[in-house]
Amino acid sequence: MPTIALVDDDRNILTSVSMALEAEGYRTNTYTDGVAALEGLQNNPPDIAIFDIKMPRMDGMELLRRLRQKSSLPVIFLTSKDDEIDELFGLKMGADDYIRKPFSQRLLVERVKAILRRAQPRDAESADTGSSRVIERGKLVMDADRHACTWDGKPVTLTVTEFLILQALAQRPGIVKSRDALMDAAYDDQVYVDDRTIDSHIKRLRKKFKAVDADFNAIETLYGIGYRFREE
Repeated sequence: MPTIALVDDDRNILTSVSMALEAEGYRTNTYTDGVAALEGLQNNPPDIAIFDIKMPRMDGMELLRRLRQKSSLPVIFLTSKDDEIDELFGLKMGADDYIRKPFSQRLLVERVKAILRRAQPRDAESADTGSSRVIERGKLVMDADRHACTWDGKPVTLTVTEFLILQALAQRPGIVKSRDALMDAAYDDQVYVDDRTIDSHIKRLRKKFKAVDADFNAIETLYGIGYRFREE
């Protein structure tokens, strides 16, 4: 039974969303500000977290920034309708998805289900084939069952969305993947994202790999077309 952490200073939202998620069989932990949430997330890690952006003491952006220093926990942002800049900044920082307020609880539940499906290793599939799903491309090694990624032997911590995008590129080096194709690889059919979302994830992927190898250039941009993983 997955556990979902909810962080919002609006107690009405906490109550209603908790009830909707618990009706689907999830456990929920609720926090009314970022400071309490950060401690709770570290002491009792959930399977996924939902952050409001605007909160007292510590807002959702700062909470995500601190969380990403130690964790790749999937995160969904709740944003106000006019917070487009916050949405893009949040994605660059490593959020997996965002939902604008006011929102349908059914939509939120479906987004949660989609991310949990993407995050769950397919143990049964691996058992059926008798092999683990490992991709090795030069210095890159990706183990999908363990959600592990290394570059030249050094670990690179990726969010679920980042992992799926890189996996889609690395599976066929040299083949160009359009933004639409990467959206299909990384997002559930019920989730709509635009081109800027994929671009933000690619920028963050490059930043993470450059942190372990300043010469990293394996992800190529073909302007107006998409992206590809460089052939060795």
